[in-house]
Amino acid sequence: MMTKKYFGTDGIRGKVGQYPITPDFLMRLGYAAGKVLTSVSSNLAKGAHPAVLIGKDTRISGYMLEAALEAGLSAAGVDVLLTGPMPTPAVAYLTRALRAQAGIVISASHNPYDDNGIKFFSSEGAKLGDDIEHAIEAELDQPMQVMESAMLGKARRIDDAAGRYIEFCKSTFPNDMDLRGLKIVLDCAHGATYHVAPNVFHELGAEIVAIGNKPNGLNINEQVGSTHPQALQQAVLQHQADLGIAFDGDGDRVMMVDAEGNLLDGDQLLYIIAMGLHAKGELKGGVAGTLMTNLALEHGLQKNHIPFARAKVGDRYVLELLNQKKWLLGGENSGHILTLDKHSSGDAIIAALQVLHALILSGKTLAALRGQLVLYPQVLINIVTNKKIDLDSHEQIQAAVKAAELVLAGRGRVLLRASGTEPKIRVMVEGEDAVLVQSLAETITLAVKIATTTH
Repeated sequence: MMTKKYFGTDGIRGKVGQYPITPDFLMRLGYAAGKVLTSVSSNLAKGAHPAVLIGKDTRISGYMLEAALEAGLSAAGVDVLLTGPMPTPAVAYLTRALRAQAGIVISASHNPYDDNGIKFFSSEGAKLGDDIEHAIEAELDQPMQVMESAMLGKARRIDDAAGRYIEFCKSTFPNDMDLRGLKIVLDCAHGATYHVAPNVFHELGAEIVAIGNKPNGLNINEQVGSTHPQALQQAVLQHQADLGIAFDGDGDRVMMVDAEGNLLDGDQLLYIIAMGLHAKGELKGGVAGTLMTNLALEHGLQKNHIPFARAKVGDRYVLELLNQKKWLLGGENSGHILTLDKHSSGDAIIAALQVLHALILSGKTLAALRGQLVLYPQVLINIVTNKKIDLDSHEQIQAAVKAAELVLAGRGRVLLRASGTEPKIRVMVEGEDAVLVQSLAETITLAVKIATTTH
């Protein structure tokens, strides 16, 4: 597979004002995407303008980048549908619901406000394949032209976008069930869920306390949200809530907190959903995780005779694995959770609703459900190095890894990989014994450091 120049594992991302997150590049990207995405669409009536839907999170730079994308798409003869601030999974849904040829999200997810990025969805509401991303990059190398005036695209705002998505989220929760009697703290990370999530859970009957719901363009993810759960933990205890739910800036990651202030990560939430479906006989196939999924989840599922498989890190790879195996449930410990019987994309609000569904059916508290899966201690050490080394064939490194695996004897796991974005080698060891795991991680780290500093 050819190396991509701009696209990473989740679209194009970077610092605002630094190439490629600049207005001129975004205008050319809009033009290139418009040419490519509409050329592969087969659901257009003859003579009709193709349409692309654009949503964004609450970063101040979203206004500028939205205008640049709109100009490029219009130049390519594409109509633009604007939703304003909207969660990433909402754009995936609305792209399908409005029969658009593609969807675009302007967001840098859980990153600080001065980063931003672009994600694309196909007409089916799925992440783009590598072939389409390569085609867009190839089109970027061509001169940008402008359609004749009569063929230029128009733009219009979708005024009821939030309402449509709220109803869609509610439709994934059973009609004969509600959230009455639950007091829930919602942390919207000052991001794209701020005007959506409180309405979803309130309309389903819960008493809602909202925090992180006052975006100003500069405070997205700032000490709030799924990557900074301390604010939610404090709020749950302060308000004596039954539980708390934290989203990230663009609404595709979720973490939860029980009434005692304990945090549940993506692995624990995935286990609760899986066991709830399994108890009803509705879990189709198995569960997909990633290389970073805690071994306790794999062992817990195995005890219940539920198949488990690992994908590379990244929700797009989890989705590929689910499609390959024809399974419906998967996710990452970071809180990306896919429930493909509900949505084509990872959706934090919908994932949280599935956890609440399992909770209500069980008749237990979230704290009790959390106790059913005790995560193994996990040590992650990052080694900074500019020296390239073949980790799989280096004799001393592999000897250290095999020695650690022999000691763990199937009750733990070693993962050694080079970072795809930084000059680092990551050493991860997990197992039942925290002291042993720490010791083995340090031993492997020493072997890697010796190998990367020896000439």
